[in-house]
Amino acid sequence: MTPHFTTLARPAVLAFGLFLFGSAAAQNAAIVNGTAIPSARVNEFVAAMTQQGRPDTPELRTAIREELIARELFTQEAVKKGLTRNPEISRALESARQDILIRAMIREHLRSKAITDDEIKAEYDKLAKGGGGGQEYRARHILVESEAEAKSIIEQLGKGAKFEELARKSKDPGSAQRGGDLDWASADNYVPPFAEALKQLTKGGLTAAPVKTDFGWHVIRLDDVRDVQPPPLEQVKPQIQQELERRRIQDLQKDLRAKAKIQ
Repeated sequence: MTPHFTTLARPAVLAFGLFLFGSAAAQNAAIVNGTAIPSARVNEFVAAMTQQGRPDTPELRTAIREELIARELFTQEAVKKGLTRNPEISRALESARQDILIRAMIREHLRSKAITDDEIKAEYDKLAKGGGGGQEYRARHILVESEAEAKSIIEQLGKGAKFEELARKSKDPGSAQRGGDLDWASADNYVPPFAEALKQLTKGGLTAAPVKTDFGWHVIRLDDVRDVQPPPLEQVKPQIQQELERRRIQDLQKDLRAKAKIQ
C-alpha cells in the first residue's frame, strides 16, 4: 500500500511546487543573480509615469523592467567592487536614508494629525480680521506729455467735461480704453508721487494740479475707497493648509528636541 500511496502523492507534490514557483514568479518582475526585483516596484514606476500622462502599456512595463534590471546590475557591481566602504559614498547613503525616513515620518505624522477644515477656516478668519490692513483705491487717471496739457484737462473738467471722454487722450492705452479706470489697487501699487496724490484725495475728488512722474503728467480722480478685501477662502486654502502643516512639523521638532538627550 505504501508504494502505491507514494506514487499517487508525487504529482500532488510536484503540482504544489509548481504553484509556489508560479506564485513567486508573479510577485517578482525579475530575479537578478538571486536578488528579486518585486513586481510592486514596476507598479510604482508605472503609477508615476501614468500620473505624468503616459499610458500603461506592455511596452512601458517592459521598458521599466529592463531599467530596474540595469539598476540592480549596476548596484551589485558597485557592492562587489567595495564602493559601499568608501567614506564619501557611505555618508551619501546615510544621508539618503535619513531623507527617506524623515519624509516618511512627516507623512505619517501629518496623517495622524491631519489639518481639519475647521482649523483652516479659523486661521483664515484670523488672517482676514487682523492681517488685511490698509485701503484700496478705485482711481482713474489721464496721462499726458506736458504739464500744460494736464492743466488744460483739469480746466475742462472744471467746466463740466466728462473725465471718461477726456481719458481717450491718455498716453496709457490700457486705461484710456476704460475711461481712465485703474480698477481697485492699493497705493503701494503706484509710483510714490502718484500714490501720495491719491491718498490726499477724498471720494469723488480730483487732483487740483497735475502730478508728475517718470511716465509723464497725470490728472487723477478717486472714484471710491475701501478696506483691503481678503481673497476668498478657497483661493488661499492650499497655502493656509501648507502653513498649518509647517507649524505641525515645527511643533513636533520642538517636542522631540525637548525629550532628547543632546550633549
